[in-house]
Amino acid sequence: METHSQQQVRVLCSRVPEHAGHPVTVSGWVRSIRHLGRLAFVQVRDRSGVVQCVLEGELAAALPNPESVVTVTGTASLSPKAPGGVEIHARELRCISAAAPLPFEINKETIAARLDTVLDHRVIALRHPRLHATFRIQSALAGAFREGLRRREFTQIFTPKIVASGTEGGSNLFPVDYFGRQAYLAQSPQFYKQMMVGAGYERVFEIAPVYRAEEHNTSRHLNEYVSLDVEMSFIRSEEELMDLEQELLGSMLEKVAAECESELALLGVDLALPSDIPRIPIAEAQRILERTYGKTSPKGDLDPEGERLLCQHVAEKGKPSFVFVTRYPRDIRPMYAKPAPEDSALTASFDLLCNGLEITTGGQRIHDYDELVASIRGRGMNPDHFTGYLDVFRYGMPPHGGFAIGLERLTSRLLGQSNVREASAFPRDRMRLTP
Repeated sequence: METHSQQQVRVLCSRVPEHAGHPVTVSGWVRSIRHLGRLAFVQVRDRSGVVQCVLEGELAAALPNPESVVTVTGTASLSPKAPGGVEIHARELRCISAAAPLPFEINKETIAARLDTVLDHRVIALRHPRLHATFRIQSALAGAFREGLRRREFTQIFTPKIVASGTEGGSNLFPVDYFGRQAYLAQSPQFYKQMMVGAGYERVFEIAPVYRAEEHNTSRHLNEYVSLDVEMSFIRSEEELMDLEQELLGSMLEKVAAECESELALLGVDLALPSDIPRIPIAEAQRILERTYGKTSPKGDLDPEGERLLCQHVAEKGKPSFVFVTRYPRDIRPMYAKPAPEDSALTASFDLLCNGLEITTGGQRIHDYDELVASIRGRGMNPDHFTGYLDVFRYGMPPHGGFAIGLERLTSRLLGQSNVREASAFPRDRMRLTP
């Protein structure tokens, strides 16, 4: 129960059955109104659920619009026909904030509006049960990520989002005027993750926004998204990173399944993780696509159709489809990617695909100072532009690596959404700066 004043105690809608036969007060949004003669049946929704309120006479005659915020006081009564088996026989309804007519109906099974319209009126749309469930699940995913890493002795870090240079050598950056100096929005916490590993924390993670000034305007891309970043030291190879991510995802999905049972049931989603995620080198993945689907791929990489077909190839019926793709060529990976031990033209790196979309990029990093400087020069960049980053490598840096999961992509793939914008409360893409 929640106290609003000395005279009034609020009961959450889901807790009303516990007060059957007693006076209760609920506060929330008017979900729906149905008239039957002199009676009105008003469903009130709060963060916990919905309760039906029965009003008659004058109370039933002058009701606020749907989605108005109200407080209802009355007597709780068990009623098998009512939603949740209980209703409130109201003696008072007070309108706290009246709602204007809605831009679209939100009490249907789905919202009958285009995605752009839904995003234009995002706050209203998020009151729809299915959309509301998305961000309950996303919150649980982020919480389970944090909890799983803290159990494994990782330290959460908080790194700058205004930086002097990009982690990928200056591409896809949003410029910022920093008191007359050129700065950028961070496209990744990569350098700072590595620096904190080298500072002795050994295992670190961050949950924070990143920014990509990419011109893409597709269902797969956002220009601002939340990155779940991990970095750990004293690894022998990138295999340990894939082991960690598989274990972590397993514990995350178990936690979400337990915490969000009703939300997952509403969306018809099963979060079972395959017992063992396949690990396929990129060259082999391309051969599989060519042999099985007649699909040719770009040099050393997969295009969106290739990602979809590869996930289709490894899919287990009724389960999310995951596959690690490994051994990407060095020329399409960042300068800090460690060369593969068997072939210096390849890297000890990987992507994780989920239901046809890349959700993770990771790998082992170069930890030797001279090798890293040579790699920077080999990309046509000046090591002097990276002195703050390089310093830690001069004073003892352990073997290390990490990965980053795109939270919106992970959410949208798990929930079967066709557009990553559906998994962002207030998406930022090439065309959208509001709301």
